[in-house]
Amino acid sequence: MSGLEIVTFGCRLNAYESEAIRARATQAGLDDAVVFNTCAVTAEAVRQSRQAIRKARRERPGARIVVTGCAAQTEPDTYAAMPEVDAILGNAEKLEAKNYSRFINERVRVNDIMSVRETAAQFVDSFEGRARAFLQVQNGCDHRCTFCIIPYGRGNSRSVGMGEAVAEARRLVEAGYPEIVLTGVDLTSYGADLPGQPALGTLVRKILKMVPELKQLRLSSIDSIEADAELMGAIADEERLMPHFHLSAQSGDDMILKRMKRRHSRKDTIRFCETVRRLRPEAAFGADLIAGFPTETDAMFENTLGLVDDAGLCFLHVFPFSPRKGTPAARMPQVARDVVKARARRLREKGARALSGHLAKLVGSEQIVLMENAQSARTRCFSPVTLAAAASGPFVRVRVTGHDGKRLLADAVS
Repeated sequence: MSGLEIVTFGCRLNAYESEAIRARATQAGLDDAVVFNTCAVTAEAVRQSRQAIRKARRERPGARIVVTGCAAQTEPDTYAAMPEVDAILGNAEKLEAKNYSRFINERVRVNDIMSVRETAAQFVDSFEGRARAFLQVQNGCDHRCTFCIIPYGRGNSRSVGMGEAVAEARRLVEAGYPEIVLTGVDLTSYGADLPGQPALGTLVRKILKMVPELKQLRLSSIDSIEADAELMGAIADEERLMPHFHLSAQSGDDMILKRMKRRHSRKDTIRFCETVRRLRPEAAFGADLIAGFPTETDAMFENTLGLVDDAGLCFLHVFPFSPRKGTPAARMPQVARDVVKARARRLREKGARALSGHLAKLVGSEQIVLMENAQSARTRCFSPVTLAAAASGPFVRVRVTGHDGKRLLADAVS
């Protein structure tokens, strides 16, 4: 096997930037290489990337191996100690074509991410194998949650100008993408660093107004406490804004939320979901939840389990707590690892039941779905669908006939 391969770990923003990396590396003439775009959110993510790097070296002994992304930014020495790795690029360096040249002798190119003051719009022409396009409008984070290493991998919050974002959305629609997903590290902080401080809701309204050909606009993970009035208004009356909201909730216990240094309470998460559900009854909610945060008692964990029902969450991303060196949470009294794993398992099981219940409510309904391949699709609320027979898209009307606990089963409606 030869050619350029991009291996992506982590979030949607990484998936977006991997396409930018592909373009930059190709521009630099890097043709026999494997580029690892890493994630630093957990120690497990770092372990998996190292394992994948060793495997790639065994399978492609002659290829150039480049490591970049958040883990490369926060712990470059980890990858510098690996003989399999030829080059290490920081999160700013990975978006410059010159850094992929084989003729640069400097093995580690990782600068101070906190010195980066602007987010250049990393325009991407295509998304390999995807029905939807991602549009990065924000990067970095000004918050310092006690468990999170990401600000040290991404730097401080910075936004893409509205004019640039609208122009890129128009370009993506012209390239044939019927759906765009707005993405960022802390998406709801969008605009605080721009002249006039336009909020995320203002950007959403502007894109939908200025790009009327765009069929569907979706948001990636949001911080519900930062949802501005304009965004809530858009949720209420913009049909092209998809009714699926993934929340950075992290816990359902107020004391743990304080120790995480989060800015919302349990009631805030529930209130947001209730408000959105009134505005858009068809809305579905996902959430990031951490199991086994330091000092978490059984009762505290039960509050997180209960949040799934109380807020009506059905798409869970569950993270067993993983101490990250350099964060305050790593110095707090830790929960035993077997307890952490058991709680994460219970939370995942709760999420599986919640998803099954959500899917059951859609059985018998008709849905307009966006096709991802011949027989797989997503509803407007992001529920996965398997069609009984192949259909051509991009949009197909289907009748939901059942579900298997993970996906809806449906027939195309002629």
